[in-house]
Amino acid sequence: MSIGGDEYDEQGRTSGAGTSTRRAPARGTRTRLPGEDGDVYGVGRRPAGRPGRSLLMVVSVVVLLIAAIAFANRSGSSGSEGEENDPGGGPAAQPTAPSGQMPVQTEDGTTGIPSGFPQTEQGAQSAAANYAVALGGDRMFNRDSRHQIVSAISAPSAVEEIQSGFDADYNQALNDRIGLDTAGRAPEGSTFVNRTTPVGAKVTSYNGNDATVEVWCSGLFGLAGEDSTKPVTANWFTVTFKLSWAGSDWKVAASSQESGPTPVSGDNPISTADEIGSAAEQYGGFTYAR
Repeated sequence: MSIGGDEYDEQGRTSGAGTSTRRAPARGTRTRLPGEDGDVYGVGRRPAGRPGRSLLMVVSVVVLLIAAIAFANRSGSSGSEGEENDPGGGPAAQPTAPSGQMPVQTEDGTTGIPSGFPQTEQGAQSAAANYAVALGGDRMFNRDSRHQIVSAISAPSAVEEIQSGFDADYNQALNDRIGLDTAGRAPEGSTFVNRTTPVGAKVTSYNGNDATVEVWCSGLFGLAGEDSTKPVTANWFTVTFKLSWAGSDWKVAASSQESGPTPVSGDNPISTADEIGSAAEQYGGFTYAR
């Protein structure tokens, strides 16, 4: 049975499914003479296509295809920076493709943390990624800068609870174990490295005013120096943020962290302490957008 439900008999004739098959009336034999233009049923033979015309058609199709691709690429990048695209337009097969929306409108002048994220799922993911960077940086080891960071990103009703939790984690005993002074500074001749890099983000729940976002991260942590007993190591973890819309921006209501997913380490040669320290000082971070 063919597509559409038609059935074929031995002669190649078709009949609808469930109907009887009628044989076509017999036709007389006709002999084609050399040089005759008509076929056996009297239909004129089509002249063979000219090679030049076929080549022209192929070239025309290729040119049109290239022009269409160029036009599509130009159209995709011609929007203004402040223009908002359809947040649901991203294809599911490309979860890390950018949405095209502006990631942030302003930046906090005290902490340098991006702010003003749009009230969309993409905005929530952008906020979570940037907050993961702020909370996973070396400024968290200084009490004053830590309080500024937490105050800037936390929901008003959750500031005190989040602040006390981080104060308990980032205490002087931790600084002593790492080799930092009370201000979170590394000893002379060493560079303290604590940097978080978001690899991806996803929304696990969203209702317009509240969102739960998971951010998969890679991190660097340790002291880069010849005499360091805490060399810089790489680690992988996932931070989960519960965000709430605070009138004009996404703010953190709660956060948690777990290890992984962790890939297999590559076979890259290990860099020296000087190389790591110089890289940490010379290469700045980014503003992240979904």
